[in-house]
Amino acid sequence: MKPIVILGIFVVDTAYRATRQPKMGETILGTSFVLGPGGKGSNQAVAAAMAAPQGAVHFITRLGDDAFAQIGYQTWEKAGVKPQITVDATSYTGAAYIFIENETGNNAIIVAPGAAGHVSVQDVDANDALIGSAGVFMTQLEQPIEAAERGLSIARAAGATTILNPAPAASLTDEMLALCDFITPNETEAEALTGLPVMSLDQARTAAAALLAKGVGAVVITLGAEGALYHDARQSVHVPALTAGPTLETTGAGDAFNGGFAVALSEGRDVISAVRFGCATAGISVTRAGTAPSMPARAEIDKLLQGHP
Repeated sequence: MKPIVILGIFVVDTAYRATRQPKMGETILGTSFVLGPGGKGSNQAVAAAMAAPQGAVHFITRLGDDAFAQIGYQTWEKAGVKPQITVDATSYTGAAYIFIENETGNNAIIVAPGAAGHVSVQDVDANDALIGSAGVFMTQLEQPIEAAERGLSIARAAGATTILNPAPAASLTDEMLALCDFITPNETEAEALTGLPVMSLDQARTAAAALLAKGVGAVVITLGAEGALYHDARQSVHVPALTAGPTLETTGAGDAFNGGFAVALSEGRDVISAVRFGCATAGISVTRAGTAPSMPARAEIDKLLQGHP
């Protein structure tokens, strides 16, 4: 299979659990703290590498020259990701504050991307041969938008399948959207992109249709515990979530979905099967703590799918 190439950022997650978030000016006691790897692009690369053949997944980003960068290298080596790194000694490796609510597992996040926030068109052009060789190219919006658009453009010109995970939500041109074979927003991001409410399945279909009208090839709106909606010009299919056990933490579930979805597409699965594969990947990840550390191995995904024919 052709490589899966992912452009994005790596940050170190600093995850705090507590009964609630503090108010401005308030200090409260938390119940736990975990330091670990994160960043949407990196998480997606780890999820994909855990489900794909060894060496199939490449990740393009920038890092600082510091201790946090070493966490990235160790994470990718363990998962089997092949990093394509620009080292920026004038900046720092990014970090994220993650608050996790004890009772629900829901989260709130602040990301300071550091060096990865300076990923440039030139960084992308330096990897144009790799991107051009990809079977699937995927990116997000945590690094500068112009870099993401350049990556999508190179991949589209080379005939790769292009996926944009539009997170965090941002204003995008129709020209950029037209470069996307698939766009994978959650409900909040779909609403931000279209200006339409997404609080029900019917509303999700309306928002998806609006994205198609902007030039996107197909839309996958992830719906959390409700699974995902796949919508293109020919079909609109709700794919239910696949449950692997009690939910511990939802952080990284969207990244798990995207990584699994990319792998399934790279293997030539039909789109609905690919969405189910993504749902299975996410369904396992939410039963575990952390982001990259929660990503399941291929055997676990296959077992869950076999149990939900």
